[in-house]
Amino acid sequence: MNRMLVVVFDTEAKAFEARKVLRELDFEGSVLVYASAVVTKAADGAIALRQEDGGPVATVAGTSIGGLLGFLGGPAGAAIGAVAGMAVGLISDLESARVGSDFVDEVGVALSPGKSAVAAEVDEDSTEVVDTRMEALGGTVHRRAISDVRDTANDGDVAAIKAEIAQTRVENARARADRKVKLEERMKLLEAKLQAQVQRAKQRREAARRDAQAKVALLKTRASRSQPKSH
Repeated sequence: MNRMLVVVFDTEAKAFEARKVLRELDFEGSVLVYASAVVTKAADGAIALRQEDGGPVATVAGTSIGGLLGFLGGPAGAAIGAVAGMAVGLISDLESARVGSDFVDEVGVALSPGKSAVAAEVDEDSTEVVDTRMEALGGTVHRRAISDVRDTANDGDVAAIKAEIAQTRVENARARADRKVKLEERMKLLEAKLQAQVQRAKQRREAARRDAQAKVALLKTRASRSQPKSH
């Protein structure tokens, strides 16, 4: 299952050690790690990115890990994207980042000032392997299935706005002249809301497309490396 994983530690050194363990587990085939990053929360609450993956999974970090870190860091968190080369600045809401507000709150509380964490997007069949290794290092594991964040809310919003626009047009056709002005202003606001929702849906589709392409590229690279060389 595709999951977002955040393991919180008391020290930055332990977070880096945990990232190394994740790479080892990936090499062994116990878990597939698409991207990972080590972060530390400063005394003022700012999130500092210590290290992040590059290569073909950079867009994965941008759409999921980068989004999570940006929201954890609050308004200043968007700066992480510019520093790390991730696409945080393109993500305007939690759904586009494919993380839920409940998970952001959970991790935000656990990652208190002075603590560090390794954040990763992984694919794992069982949680036991990762949990056992992370807990042995003194880490507290937080995870959520990325598939839990769906696009149905946006679809419902678009449908509701379209229905309201249609109803307003009907009212406007029957309204008195003085009433028409207000109804036309209302339609303009609704049209603006509709365009904003459509743009959000476009961002989500684009984020999902980049995510899928990066993962396919990563899997192809690993498959080619595992093929026996011909003599």
